[in-house]
Amino acid sequence: MPNTSPDGDLYVSPLYLAGSTFTGDPALAPLLDHDFDLHSDELANVYVSSPQRHIRLGYLPEGPDYTLWKIAVHADPFGPPRWMATFDSPTPTELVTAFTTALASGYTKGADNYQARKAYPIDEALRPLAEAGWTRTDSWAATVCTAPDQLAGLTYSRQLPGPDAELRGDEHRWLLWGGQDGYRSRWYASFTSRTPIHLIAATTARLADPAPVLRYTPEVPARNRGSARITPVTPPVPTPLDVRRASAARARTTIPRTVVRAATVATAPGPSAALPVRTFRRR
Repeated sequence: MPNTSPDGDLYVSPLYLAGSTFTGDPALAPLLDHDFDLHSDELANVYVSSPQRHIRLGYLPEGPDYTLWKIAVHADPFGPPRWMATFDSPTPTELVTAFTTALASGYTKGADNYQARKAYPIDEALRPLAEAGWTRTDSWAATVCTAPDQLAGLTYSRQLPGPDAELRGDEHRWLLWGGQDGYRSRWYASFTSRTPIHLIAATTARLADPAPVLRYTPEVPARNRGSARITPVTPPVPTPLDVRRASAARARTTIPRTVVRAATVATAPGPSAALPVRTFRRR
């Protein structure tokens, strides 16, 4: 990993080592764009639901456990969930966004697209990983896919978990993970048996995407930094005109501000000479 400033912006790959951005906005937006309701509690936990209450999402930074995201779909709004997906705190935000984007798209196509598991083979969800060079191992108990660097994996259990245990999180049909072993460096995502395959496939496709993602240095888990490919974002180089303008702005003057403003308007060379806009998220 190259040297980086303690508060700089970075490009990080692979995605599974990047950590979370710890903001819910990108993953909430696809659902809110379809008129889902949003509520929050006094602890800043956020709750989103579809107008008919068949889809519920919780973004729970102050929740009772390590799970940051819980997504449940109900055939009956007053009944138990038909299926559930969870993502814990260090999960890269892009993975949750891929899942909610696919869920929002399915919502527009009708209940059959998001309530019932489609009759697709599990290979639809595994194909993006295989195409990215992940190793697949099949046994009577499970199918396991592992990233080339051994720092991410997916397990599909061939043994059907009990429905109650699965919804409690005691057993998993689908378990996705990434990162070095350790608190706040390794993340887990789970999908229960009836989760539509195309939603899991959208998540694995994003996971397999090699494109680097933007992070602020403290967001990248310390244990992952030695294994990730990290490139600092280079700030734009000021032009000579930028330097002259900055110097002029700092210089003292006895000319009234109204005169300075009028002169500036009269001599401004146009939009192309404006100072470059900083695009970084934090400084």
